[in-house]
Amino acid sequence: MKKTPLFVLFLLLLLSSCVTQKDLIYLQNDGTSPSTLPINEIQNKPYRVQTNDMLSIRVKTVDPKINELFTLTTNNQSGMMQQAEQGLYFSGYNVDSQGFIRLPVIGKMSVIGMTLDEIRDQIENKLLEDYVTEESNLFVTVKMAGIRYIINGEIGSPGINFIYNDKATIMDAIANSGDITMLGNRKEVMIYRQFPYGTETYSIDLTNINAMNSPQFFIQPNDFIYVKPLKQKTLGTGTTGIQTITTIISVVTLLTTTFLLINR
Repeated sequence: MKKTPLFVLFLLLLLSSCVTQKDLIYLQNDGTSPSTLPINEIQNKPYRVQTNDMLSIRVKTVDPKINELFTLTTNNQSGMMQQAEQGLYFSGYNVDSQGFIRLPVIGKMSVIGMTLDEIRDQIENKLLEDYVTEESNLFVTVKMAGIRYIINGEIGSPGINFIYNDKATIMDAIANSGDITMLGNRKEVMIYRQFPYGTETYSIDLTNINAMNSPQFFIQPNDFIYVKPLKQKTLGTGTTGIQTITTIISVVTLLTTTFLLINR
């Protein structure tokens, strides 16, 4: 009769110590969500520039002198990085703490809170006012010079990473950083986002398909993403049944050996 409670206790410990399939699969549909989700509002909402953002600005005209002023180059003139997307981060235009960028010819220009299209229009207007004519075939492009983010915790490649695109989701950031480990808590991924008035904290459940409708599904420049560990890591019992059994056997063997040595 005494063996039954011990067996049940062992079985419960075994089951509670394993990482289940539901803990590992992203964007699961429990049947309550439609098979087709509406487009996330953030996807259609233009990003508004903040401090510490890096912008890639290119100006093309028939005037080679104006073109030369806005030509992006990197310090490695002969390397493969020249004119590459990665090089844009180092040769782009940084938005300072006051929300300004400094441009050739134009000088200091406020861009805080503006969309990329609004910045492009403002640059075009300033150049047309004083430096180029309508016949110059002025063409201006303004893009984000990569999205910088920090990711830490139970992730394959923690640290500072970049995504060279105007928009990116948290799934992009995770894939770009080596994926969440087996012991990472996909149900409670933390996002710390900076604003002029302070830092806001969010939690997103990446095992639920409704996460795609969350305002936090799209990351922003300078986001800090933290992946919490599952309780199985704290217990140290393993992620699979075999690992758990091995751990338990090792502990029991150690305790038995210690007990026998003490009572010799």
